[in-house]
Amino acid sequence: MSTREVAEYLRIKERKVYELVRDGGIPCTRVTGKYLFPRDLIDLWLAKSTEFPGGLPAPQNSAAAPRVVAGSHDPLLEWALRESRCGFALMPGGSLDGFKRLCAGEAQVCGLHVLDDASGAYNVPLLKSAPAGLDVVAIEWAWRRQGLVVAAGNPHGLRDVGDLANRRIKVIERQPESGSQILLGHLLREKKLSPDALARLGKPALSESDLALAIAEGKADAGIAIETVARQHGLDFVPLARERYDLVLRRRDYFEPPFQTLLDFARSARFRTRAKDMGGYDTATLGTVIYNSP
Repeated sequence: MSTREVAEYLRIKERKVYELVRDGGIPCTRVTGKYLFPRDLIDLWLAKSTEFPGGLPAPQNSAAAPRVVAGSHDPLLEWALRESRCGFALMPGGSLDGFKRLCAGEAQVCGLHVLDDASGAYNVPLLKSAPAGLDVVAIEWAWRRQGLVVAAGNPHGLRDVGDLANRRIKVIERQPESGSQILLGHLLREKKLSPDALARLGKPALSESDLALAIAEGKADAGIAIETVARQHGLDFVPLARERYDLVLRRRDYFEPPFQTLLDFARSARFRTRAKDMGGYDTATLGTVIYNSP
């Protein structure tokens, strides 16, 4: 976004935006003398800056939060929720959306894969900046391969995100709250490219599967997603990153039967076979406690 657009997005004056830039208080980049503000990083900055006066308005008990898994969509998790009969419903909407719902008591579990630009770490920097009183634990679900999903045979010969800076390549993005879109922004910045250099479709895909379907139908040429969805739709995949996908929930809910049922199922031989068949997953350390809030 431009300075004017980010000011409108935040509902502040442009002068205040320049003050935040000067003080290093807002994520931005400078291209040909102009400041640009990646929308995904602005959303992440807002999530990290959220304060709850008097502490987090958390539910008083686990029953107050609906038995819902929000956040990032993961095909293996979706299958496991259904097959384990653990009682959770799935409400995917992107990592940051899921984290906000967890904070607000609108979901018991959040699927998260948010890359931190500064450290290169996944999820923990975001959780450490969470509002006071959010007693959460992050449990490793899987390591996944992320990359470019392209048409079968990779007709444009794409090798990395730098090749997307070709106006002939129609790129489909994910919603700003998604971990995949955050990763795309990070990879573009490494190449010193602005999102405006891409021929982007107007409407983002709201799930991994929707992105792959758009490419399979010829509506787009490439997008960032996990290897599994490329396989499921008969598409090619160009690996770019290895990411950790975690499940985040309140400590109390970790010990409740629904989540323990899911974990027990995820340790079964049937689950391991399914993960191998889907491709792009490493579940060797599934269940590891990645973060336990103070």
